[in-house]
Amino acid sequence: MRKLKVLVSALLAVAMSASMVACGGSSGSSSSSASSSADASSSTPASSEAAETESGEAEYAVILKVLSSQFWQTMRDGIQAKADEMGIKVDIYASNTEDDVEGQVTLLENAISKGYKAIGVAPISNVNLNNAIADATSKGIYIVDIDEKVDMEALVALDGACYSYVATDNVGVGRMGAEYLIELIGGEGEVAIVEGKAGAISGENRRDGAKAAFEEAGLTIVESQPADWDRTKAYDLATNYITAHPDLKAIYCCNDTMAMGVQEAVEASGKDIKVCGTDGNDDAIQSVADGKLAATVAQDPAAVGAKGLELMVEAVTKGEAITPTVDIPTYGIDAILITKDNASEYIAG
Repeated sequence: MRKLKVLVSALLAVAMSASMVACGGSSGSSSSSASSSADASSSTPASSEAAETESGEAEYAVILKVLSSQFWQTMRDGIQAKADEMGIKVDIYASNTEDDVEGQVTLLENAISKGYKAIGVAPISNVNLNNAIADATSKGIYIVDIDEKVDMEALVALDGACYSYVATDNVGVGRMGAEYLIELIGGEGEVAIVEGKAGAISGENRRDGAKAAFEEAGLTIVESQPADWDRTKAYDLATNYITAHPDLKAIYCCNDTMAMGVQEAVEASGKDIKVCGTDGNDDAIQSVADGKLAATVAQDPAAVGAKGLELMVEAVTKGEAITPTVDIPTYGIDAILITKDNASEYIAG
């Protein structure tokens, strides 16, 4: 009987040991390939859209506006390609929408807490990340401003600093598009502008560039209103423009998404109104090639993102003290006017 009890006890011990191994096996071998977006989404479920590298291994991070448009996807790809070329790792984050200012702040705060040496930011507005950037400055983290210009006076007032700024010359972009429209309509007639999101400096700069070109040519700007980068809003706005101004000849749009909506409204009206967009998105270039959109002013977001990463690495390599100042080095990436004459050169695939 005693031998039987000993045998039963031994069998129970073996069974319990096997059970413990089975329950604990998965947690003891956690994967090292978890992406940064998954890590960020645990604390900001509505604010992290993507990251392509392994969290915790990178010294650099970039926080974009969104990844829902071709422009930002291309910038992400340019950043990653440059990282691969340089043999470094970079974590890439993005907000879910261009209205998610609080979510983008949370992404930057989380990035700061991870201890990156440099972070690139493409702010949703010129001030929404300023407090977090100031916090990064206090912790010795270099910040490179990408695409949307930070309000440097407001940032310096918070003792925050940016190492540099890189973007397309957006005033030049707007001017380029408007000047082509002026040429198409023979320098005469009423014109209008479809702006981006109120407070977005890149869009406002494009608007200002277009406005200056139209005014210098002596044209009458009958409307200039924001459509929040949205195709449907742009369609509705253009429909109102066309109804209110029967002699309208041309419309400059501050991005291609809105330009495509405006072109739809023009086609629905049956009128010959020239439309120029901005960004060089694939669908816009195809529309230009098809003789619908008059033109698009193509930015090079991949080059903008790549230059931003280069500047982040430069800042860390130099290791200079971070000093808040309004005047920071600015790097402009050239834009390209795409018309029916050269659209075939830029069609993807």
